[in-house]
Amino acid sequence: MTSEITIRPIKAADTYPLRHEVLWPQESIDYVKLNQDEQGHHFGAFRNGKLVSVISLFIDGNVARFRKFATRPDCQGQGIGSQLLRQVLETARAEGAQRIWCDARAVNENFYRAFGLEPEGNRFYRGTIPYVRMAKDL
Repeated sequence: MTSEITIRPIKAADTYPLRHEVLWPQESIDYVKLNQDEQGHHFGAFRNGKLVSVISLFIDGNVARFRKFATRPDCQGQGIGSQLLRQVLETARAEGAQRIWCDARAVNENFYRAFGLEPEGNRFYRGTIPYVRMAKDL
């Protein structure tokens, strides 16, 4: 059985439950809210009408950053996040961005490399979780 994946813009608040559940379940839900959320472009991937993956894109001049990329654990490894990231790269390009970056959990480095993003700088930590900045020219 294949299920239809639909990607569409969503409101910042629609991203919060998934951001919280997937990225920082041990923190309060306020921890996953960003001060600049209202300035962002937020996208959701829906499978059979249910929100299963979210990502937020912020553009500052000709540089774009994506943040709070979260896919439900039971939906990971199925290409859903890849579809969502392709949408974000396309949107960033369409909005005039010439470079895009993110702070990626180090465990996901190979996923981002598959999209042409490369590590920049040293690993750093948020709590006990190692991160690496990943970036590429658009």
